[in-house]
Amino acid sequence: MNLSFFIAKRYLISKKSNNAINVISWISIVAIALTTAALIIVLSAMNGLTNVVADLYHAIEPDLKITAVNSKYMSNKDELTKKIKSISGINGISYSIEENALMKLDERQAIITVKGVDEEFKNLTHFDTVVTEGTYRFKYDNQFYGVFGRGVAGRLGININDFVSPISIYAPIRGKTEGINPEDAFNKLSISPAGIFSLNDDFDFKYVLIDLEAAQQLFDCKDAFSIIELSIEDKDQLASIQAKLQMELGNEYQIKNRYQLNDVLFKTLETEKLWTFLILAFILVIATFNIIGALTMLIIEKKKDIKTLYNLGADQKFIRNIFMQEGFLITFVGAFTGLIIGLIICILQQQFHLVTFDDQSVIAYYPIDLQLKDFIWILAVVMGIGFLAALYPVRVFTKNDLVHLQD
Repeated sequence: MNLSFFIAKRYLISKKSNNAINVISWISIVAIALTTAALIIVLSAMNGLTNVVADLYHAIEPDLKITAVNSKYMSNKDELTKKIKSISGINGISYSIEENALMKLDERQAIITVKGVDEEFKNLTHFDTVVTEGTYRFKYDNQFYGVFGRGVAGRLGININDFVSPISIYAPIRGKTEGINPEDAFNKLSISPAGIFSLNDDFDFKYVLIDLEAAQQLFDCKDAFSIIELSIEDKDQLASIQAKLQMELGNEYQIKNRYQLNDVLFKTLETEKLWTFLILAFILVIATFNIIGALTMLIIEKKKDIKTLYNLGADQKFIRNIFMQEGFLITFVGAFTGLIIGLIICILQQQFHLVTFDDQSVIAYYPIDLQLKDFIWILAVVMGIGFLAALYPVRVFTKNDLVHLQD
């Protein structure tokens, strides 16, 4: 064992003549442990929240979304399908239409976004998992149905269990001007409500999903579509497949992944995680001030030991290493203890759901996602702060003591 490390360990666990040094040292360890545990818990919770948001958006957003750059609709389905299928790693293709329209029920009306989807959409997104009332159905016995966002259903007064009047959707006929009867300038589609979905306000107050064929009739675009949605087998290959698709299809098409489609949301979550980390790191800096006090008092108390070591031939570097390693031990014991405490609490939350939400929440309990990189970063930051906290008293006070000894 390294001699300086052995002496540092003895200083840490041995009883000092001034009991305050022991107290301050253990306060330092406890403060570092608690702050480190808080970092692990909060960052793991933020990771879990990000994953939950991503999963929620997965219900309506695909892994990849393709749109035409210079036109609203695409009609070359066979050609595009052939090119897309030439890229390995794609396990699902869905074609859809998104357009704004006017929806009317009796005297109530609302501007909504109609999304016409094909049969493959359900397999791509698992949208049926967010249908909270009714069922996921768009066509039955020559009748078109729709799945309504909870907000849209509320504005129109739609009740799945007690519904009589048909719902009308109006969309302008392309190239036709308004005549004597304003309704002549609009295509009209009548649907019945099949279900209500609940995702978040951005979708719930905006979207109504209908059959792709019905949407093509409504928007007067037979055999055309405005969006191609894809699912990927291996999510780790998402960026690679996206780049290959862009090369295959060319610049006439724009390809975005789920995170780019919701760029602001995910950047906000990452920013919140960063600021949380910085705030807790600042608290950690304050906690490490105890290390400065403990080492300063220890160096003062061990003046006789320093003199003895100096007389035995120890140089300045050796003596400084003793107290630097004392600071390292205090920091490491606190950091390691904090990592273990944080890990245990996170595992308990994962297994037993200690922190829960009310019945109105989208998720039942606070999600946790433990990531190795967080542990590495936190340990590195804590040890770095501990090193800097130990550096000042060691350099200043050992230098003063050695100057006096040389005199």
